[in-house]
Amino acid sequence: MARWKKPTKEEIRENRRTLAERARTGDLRLPEAVADIRIGFGMTQEEFAKTLSLTRRQVAEIEAGRANPTLETLDKIGRLFGFRAGFVPSKSSRDISKTPST
Repeated sequence: MARWKKPTKEEIRENRRTLAERARTGDLRLPEAVADIRIGFGMTQEEFAKTLSLTRRQVAEIEAGRANPTLETLDKIGRLFGFRAGFVPSKSSRDISKTPST
């Protein structure tokens, strides 16, 4: 299987900054976040799964949006990039909160 070059520490930091900004703006969804974190470390699904004590299939299903990972699994994934699992307001709820109450 072809492998890509491992990112440098600076590239990992930049990936982390980019993902954090996307999370802050509500523009980051779980499947793409997991794939971006994995790719940001230059890992295959197999390597990523082994690091997290998951199976490659579990990682593939999370990345495809077909899995329902536990909070524990989400915490494991997030910790790799300095994140923690939590709620982020959706764009529509931020818009609603700006409208005056009647």
